Formats: sequence, C-alpha cells, structure tokens
Amino acid sequence: MIRAVILTSILALGACTDVQNAADRTGRKAATSAVTETIAINFPQVPKPLIEAFTGCVIDNAQAVEVRELAKASIVGIDDDTVAVVRNVLSRPETQTCLRNRATLTL
Repeated sequence: MIRAVILTSILALGACTDVQNAADRTGRKAATSAVTETIAINFPQVPKPLIEAFTGCVIDNAQAVEVRELAKASIVGIDDDTVAVVRNVLSRPETQTCLRNRATLTL
C-alpha cells in the first residue's frame, strides 16, 4: 500500500515537472518576439547582426516571472516595464558571459 502511494506520488511529480517544463518552453518562445523588438528599438547600440544573439541570451537567463512578463508583452505590447526587464536580465553576469560567447560566434 505504501509503495503504491510512493509510486503514484513519484509519477505525479514527474508529470508536474513535464508540464512545468512545457509551460516554460512555451513562455520563452512567446517572449522571444517581445525581447527582439525591445532590443531593436530600445537598445540602438546593439548591432543588428547581434540582436538575435542578445535575444537568446536574455531568454536563456530570464527567470520564470520575467519570462511571463515578456510573454505578456508579446501580446499586449512593449512598455517601460518590458524594457526594464530586458535591461535587468542584460545586466546579469551570466547574461554578459552569454553575450560575449555568442558575439564571438556571430561576428
């Protein structure tokens, strides 16, 4: 009986993880267009050939709550909050490392 409960719990947790991962991937995919537009319009110092690399680094390093905000912006439009989220993610050391790595591959 206890084994059945434990097995059921493990399977349920595994299913929850799969659903969370799918939701995260979907959110990150939706957020991509908002991040690309935000970088193109609000960060003119980013060379056009690097916009895609910058977008990827922001998406890869954004936290779940930030991804939700960015995904929402892809539907309702970009505002100052969207720019602030992108700026915040860009300022992180791990994002800076990502940018350096992708920039050398792109250029």
